Amino acid sequence: MPFTSRRLRAALLATASVTLVAATLPAPEPLGIGDRLFPHLGNPGYDVLAYDVSLTYTGTNTEPLDAVTTIDARTTAPLERINLDFARGTVRSVEVDGLASDFASAGEDLVVDAPVRLPAGAPVRITVRHTSDPSGDEANGGWVRTADGLAMANQADAAHRVFPGNDHPADKAYFTFRVSAPDDLTVVAGGLLAGKRARAGTTTWTYRTRHPMATELAQVSIGRSAVLRRTGPGGLPVRDVVPAADRAKLEPWLRKTPGQIAWMEKQVGPYPFETYGLLVADTETGFELETQTLSLFERSLFTGTGYPEWYVDSVMVHELAHQWFGNSVSPRSWSDLWLNEGHATWYEALYAEQHADKPMERRMREAYARSDAWRAAGGPPARPQVPSPDHKISLFRPVVYDGSALVLYALRQEIGQAAFDRLERTWVRVHRDSSATTRQFTALASRIAGRDLTAFFDGWLYGTKTPPMPGHPEWRSGAPRASKAPQSPARPPKPE
Repeated sequence: MPFTSRRLRAALLATASVTLVAATLPAPEPLGIGDRLFPHLGNPGYDVLAYDVSLTYTGTNTEPLDAVTTIDARTTAPLERINLDFARGTVRSVEVDGLASDFASAGEDLVVDAPVRLPAGAPVRITVRHTSDPSGDEANGGWVRTADGLAMANQADAAHRVFPGNDHPADKAYFTFRVSAPDDLTVVAGGLLAGKRARAGTTTWTYRTRHPMATELAQVSIGRSAVLRRTGPGGLPVRDVVPAADRAKLEPWLRKTPGQIAWMEKQVGPYPFETYGLLVADTETGFELETQTLSLFERSLFTGTGYPEWYVDSVMVHELAHQWFGNSVSPRSWSDLWLNEGHATWYEALYAEQHADKPMERRMREAYARSDAWRAAGGPPARPQVPSPDHKISLFRPVVYDGSALVLYALRQEIGQAAFDRLERTWVRVHRDSSATTRQFTALASRIAGRDLTAFFDGWLYGTKTPPMPGHPEWRSGAPRASKAPQSPARPPKPE
């Protein structure tokens, strides 16, 4: 049967000014925007401006949620079909600009037949009525089941397991979340609370972001939670979401956040979003995650006895640093991941040096000793190997953490402290609320240094062997040193 709506064609035939979709189109197929690591992630032909995601939670975290996702976009090319990333849920209907549209699945794409041919530059609204299923394999991301509800962990390739969209950080958009849940539960999402309405035992919570966000950074928490509020630098609202029974136990950790924000602002400039806080979830994910304005943490990180205080502090700073590096300035492609994780690891290590007497130079020397092995196992920092298809978070290897922080250490050695600090501040200011590339970072570094750094970056970012460390010709990479390298607090267990 043709992949168009016969009923719709008949209704539109009388409209002479409308260009109809061809009566027959090739079979639907998954598309992508050409990301080297995730070929089918993202979709060509449109730019999403805003998402409105409505979810209804009945109180059981293994049952599908009823959902409606509305996408406001602008076409960037003529379109007869619209591909959306969506992989875990049942699609009940799709409308394009209010008109019912045929749809089909192809791989992890929802392929929608536009009722009329859409010209380039046209606004378009896509409304998908679907379910959002939390019962799938959590190892592949999406919904995370907690002891009393749900949270999200969508990095790097998993937001489309929760809601349909253009699931690539190159296409950032504003978000509205509308979540209905039983009255005894608390809902918190990225952004700020914009409304709350109770009716017949159910409360609907509405949150909106004030800054564009990559889909992989979306967060919704549903559970028996306490929301703790305090004030950060410059009056910034800080809100933490924790299991209600743990609020007193967690308070000594949570009260550290305003000071950590102030420290990061001294390093790189003003905090880039409308709020911040920690979402402490009673679950075992194996990682922490920098979801925008509300970073996800495992409860056991704070309540267990196996971690020294400096280590937990460093985890907190790592996720906080991501709000600048990775969230406000997002990677244009997943090969640019080193910019996220290298910087978050850098500031985590700098904080440990300044607050816990953990010397940066020692950590970087140990990383240098392992750098060749990391590159052999995972590829160079800016050209990582393709992750395993059945374990996509395998992308998050040591080379993108300490191996990439090592690049920043070498850069500081090469251009000097003053130029390095100016580069960091300029980078997050110029590219705020956008996606940026490795090439843009290296070009900015050359401009600030006042000389061409192409050869330097070619070796450090793309070489299979680690170049000599500026200022430390005695450092060697290859056989590990006898002393064990300090682990990034985010790895293990964190893949971000």
